[in-house]
Amino acid sequence: MNLPQDFITRMQELLKEEFDSFLSGYQNTKSYGLRVNPLKYNKDPKALPFTLTPVPWAKEGFYAVFEEHPGRHPLHESGAYYIQEPSAMSVASLLQAEPGDIVCDLCAAPGGKSTQIAGHLAGKGMLLSNEIYPARAKILSQNIERLGVGNSVVCNESPDRLADHFPLFFQKIVVDAPCSGEGMFRKDEIAIKEWSLNQVQVCRKRQEMILECADRMLQPGGVMVYSTCTFAPEEDEDIIAWFLENHPDYMVEDWKEYLPDNCGLESGRTAFLCKEYDDSILRQIPNTLRLWPHKLSGEGHFAARLRKKGTITDIPDKKRQRKKAPKELADCLAFLNDSLIVSDQEDSASAGIVKDMLSCTDYNRFRFFGDALYFLPEKSFSLDTLKVLRAGLHLGTRKKNRFEPAHALAMMLQENLVKQSHCCTEAEATAYLHGETIPCDASMKSWTLVTYQGVSLGWGKAQNGILKNHYPKGLRIFL
Repeated sequence: MNLPQDFITRMQELLKEEFDSFLSGYQNTKSYGLRVNPLKYNKDPKALPFTLTPVPWAKEGFYAVFEEHPGRHPLHESGAYYIQEPSAMSVASLLQAEPGDIVCDLCAAPGGKSTQIAGHLAGKGMLLSNEIYPARAKILSQNIERLGVGNSVVCNESPDRLADHFPLFFQKIVVDAPCSGEGMFRKDEIAIKEWSLNQVQVCRKRQEMILECADRMLQPGGVMVYSTCTFAPEEDEDIIAWFLENHPDYMVEDWKEYLPDNCGLESGRTAFLCKEYDDSILRQIPNTLRLWPHKLSGEGHFAARLRKKGTITDIPDKKRQRKKAPKELADCLAFLNDSLIVSDQEDSASAGIVKDMLSCTDYNRFRFFGDALYFLPEKSFSLDTLKVLRAGLHLGTRKKNRFEPAHALAMMLQENLVKQSHCCTEAEATAYLHGETIPCDASMKSWTLVTYQGVSLGWGKAQNGILKNHYPKGLRIFL
């Protein structure tokens, strides 16, 4: 591996006698992982057809074997799991999102941390996932859909625009900051080519701006997790020290309170700071988290859990009077009532969302964007003037004289929440993902949820023993 000389020199100065071990780590095989999605897969992970070993710092995370190709399996396309670098799973674990939290993932593409957070929210509360670059925001939105997330808004905005729109709104925020990418050198040659000492400084300035915006959005008493995939002290320990110096209403909470401390995770180092700071700040730097690729199975990562002084408040729902459903919702509500089942015995995220939809009398939560209808998350907020790619759960599209259910709705559902479903064999699932028709029970008619091993794949339309394929053309693949 042709590492930049400036990078080698700096790491020698920082690590000293530890440098040889660090450098030899680049010869190790890079780790490969997947994270089981509790929103869609509620079986024992051992039932998955892969060789899996637990990732110690993520209860839903596992090391996988690349040669077994879990990314080319129907269960991957169904959203049963997400392919994710193991070290990156530490960030959402450190955040500790809980059902009902109001959360922002500020730099969210491609969606690994957002979908992990969504699993922790279990369909309750709200997640705003944002990405400033349009092409990456589109990928983020696709992953939110694939993993069956029903309570997420996806935006394509700058941090300062979001901060203006959501002052002191969120209870928890993740800032997985754009960085110089040194921790990814082992798996990404482009990161090596684009790296320079000047780029580290450019990233540092951008990170300062993003942190200031995050502070404007975080409620008193709230938690912010800042993370990077770089070793550069300017982007890690030193920016945390800078933030504490400029924001004395924050403190760094010790990562050992939230993650296991016997699996290779290490504390940040005061020796890496780029200038002198007060003792009150120096004492907090060891509470930050380092993941070193020569000390654990994963790439390089840094994280810090920051608590803002004060008390968290709930975001109240606006009091609205009951009213009749608008005429334009009639076809959609008829489809939902005719096709879905409310289950009081089921305690899953999707069951909760279905119950919420079918019992909802706040019809403002059903919102048309053009002809596309969305069901907004439960908390009250405005999306006006924002660039929104996904305003909650996409229910379907209003077409001439009919309502066509959305793929996102199918991906959120479980087979026990619909009145009609078809469970595929593996061969049928593969054919369905190709866009082919598949056979079904001759008694079935109209919209049918297509599933594989109990996990939803999408919609089909049954007629005369055949399921017409409604898997989106842009997603169709050959496994």
